[in-house]
Amino acid sequence: MPKVLVVDDSLSVRKVVQRALESRRIEVLSAASGTEALEQIGREAPDLIVCDVIMPDMDGYQICDFVKKHPTLGHTPVLLISGIVNGTVLERAAKVRSDDVMRKPFAAEELLQRIESFLNAQSRTPSASPLPAAPATVTAPVERPAAPVERPAPVVDRPVVLESAAPSVDLKALLDGVAQLPGVSLTALIDREGALMEVAGGLLPEATLAGALAACLVDSTVGVGQALAQGRLQSVILEYDAGVVLLNGVGEGAMLAVVLGDPAVLGKVRYHVKKALPDLVRAV
Repeated sequence: MPKVLVVDDSLSVRKVVQRALESRRIEVLSAASGTEALEQIGREAPDLIVCDVIMPDMDGYQICDFVKKHPTLGHTPVLLISGIVNGTVLERAAKVRSDDVMRKPFAAEELLQRIESFLNAQSRTPSASPLPAAPATVTAPVERPAAPVERPAPVVDRPVVLESAAPSVDLKALLDGVAQLPGVSLTALIDREGALMEVAGGLLPEATLAGALAACLVDSTVGVGQALAQGRLQSVILEYDAGVVLLNGVGEGAMLAVVLGDPAVLGKVRYHVKKALPDLVRAV
């Protein structure tokens, strides 16, 4: 039975992928952080890795780079998933030799098709894999000293990965900080096309729908601002019977949607959003 490692700090995403894969008799391993992923990779040697780009301690590019530079697991396919798939994302994915990039949210069937295509390709080329050569390396006395020389390679890579991840922004923590404010029921980061990038304090289906509808609304609002020569859209406040929805621009490519059940806390929430905005811009 093939093993697939799913790396995502979102429990809901991991559960959705796990149910989909187990229905096809695929063993599923999971990790909620980059550190946990590296431990699983070294211990379990999965046949394929599905990894979110945005992680709390290191990003998906660094995890992919670690896998591809590993002396024995470098052939393992890595499928990156990202809320934004643009030229920059594809360029970084190619640089670390990712096998594919998939945009989220995604349909379970589409994910299954991509995973099964990779696993089928792996199973069709057993004779071409380097595994048969391993016994020869062990038994040949001349080759024996060479193995320990190459083994430390991942150990050297690992500190480099962790150091470069240190200044990265913890996107989930930023959203949690807003979602935990009194009166806030949902916080979601979405791209300009309505695709969900991250969510805190609410259910994934609700956030996905809110993101798609918010993108349509913002597009029309931007047009009004341009027609009146008012510059770039900063934020939109929508008042309803049951509360308020705040939409705030995050750089050029994303928006932050905050759902408030209590309109009285709007001022406090806007203050916290503006304070978190520089870090959010860096994260996307």
